[in-house]
Amino acid sequence: MALRVTFVAAAGSSSLLAERFQDDRPLDQAGWHEVQRVAHELLPLAAADLRYCSPNPRSRATGDGLGYTPLVQLALRDCDMGRWRGLSLGEAMAREPQAVDAWLADPRSTAHGGESLLDFITRVGGWLDTRPADDGCRVVAVAEPSVIRAALVYVLKAPPATYWSIDVRSLSTTTVAGRAGRWSLRLDPVSAQPTRA
Repeated sequence: MALRVTFVAAAGSSSLLAERFQDDRPLDQAGWHEVQRVAHELLPLAAADLRYCSPNPRSRATGDGLGYTPLVQLALRDCDMGRWRGLSLGEAMAREPQAVDAWLADPRSTAHGGESLLDFITRVGGWLDTRPADDGCRVVAVAEPSVIRAALVYVLKAPPATYWSIDVRSLSTTTVAGRAGRWSLRLDPVSAQPTRA
């Protein structure tokens, strides 16, 4: 039996607010309602042997709201977006269109002065690879959707550009199983997945 890591995507903020790079806004009322609505379905994950979260305020609040009492993991932080931190993609494009194009086209690009997509994927994958390898150990990690996308690219050994094709919804779960360097995506039956309104 392999190590099993279930990622829970942090609850989102109001859909009226544009997504922003390295968004440090706290969980708003809409996010809290979302957590309360699905808490009973995600509560069983609190029985995991190890419970973690990213340092982002929404991830920490989601983990606490679900009763996980997670330990913050710096390696699960969002990609360092340098001078684009707090901007939406549209705002970054308006200010630096050529830099955004370069960043989107090249996973090694640090056009924003921060971390490249490739380095971000490698960092998140490195965190996975250093989890305790006890057989049957269950881990839950609450993280931003971007972190989960990076983990999936790493697990599947997919080209970095695959990152842009993965859609991770708030409070969805994604499970990977294996051990360092040998991971697989695990798809659970529909009955085990949280329902959405």
